[in-house]
Amino acid sequence: MSEKWLEWAKELQSIAQAGLTYTKDPYDYERYLELRKLSTEIMNTYTEYDMHTIENLFANETGYQTPKVDIRAAVFQHGELLLVQEKEDGKWSLPGGWGDVGYTPAEVAVKEVQEETGYIVKVVRLLAVLDKSKHPHPPSPYHTYKIIFQCEIVGGNPSTSIETSASGFFNRTNLPPLSTGRTTTSQIALLFDFLHEPSKPVVYD
Repeated sequence: MSEKWLEWAKELQSIAQAGLTYTKDPYDYERYLELRKLSTEIMNTYTEYDMHTIENLFANETGYQTPKVDIRAAVFQHGELLLVQEKEDGKWSLPGGWGDVGYTPAEVAVKEVQEETGYIVKVVRLLAVLDKSKHPHPPSPYHTYKIIFQCEIVGGNPSTSIETSASGFFNRTNLPPLSTGRTTTSQIALLFDFLHEPSKPVVYD
């Protein structure tokens, strides 16, 4: 959260992308291309990723740059929280993922739970809208908003998916190793606060 180089690289990328979108001057267009190249070089210098990967990951979008949206579901059963084991790193997170075009945020939460766990759920309420940069996640090239819904199981049976190798319910004192790029211990604690305080208002950054 304190990596100033990452903040600078993101800001340069955002300025460059806006300029590439709106400029009418061919000379300014070239300058914005150079600015975007500089942002990727910063990433290349301070991370282990090669330039090709960074360009595809970090500077491949067009149009005015806006934050990405990560949608997660908090599903409780008998006082325990549903988590999924990510195949990518073998660690655990709340079910969910990037928002999908054509779906509302709540529909994405329902879809992701079913795809990743086999459970059919319904959304009960919105719990939190968080800015990922304000929480103890590892550095990320994206500026991301995280939306968390509380959901209830209404059907289905547990299963795995192409992205998850297991799912299970955990209490707040017996958590598995978390995939902190997706879910942090402080966010888990916040969700249990909602469980024990149903009138708690929506949390936002």
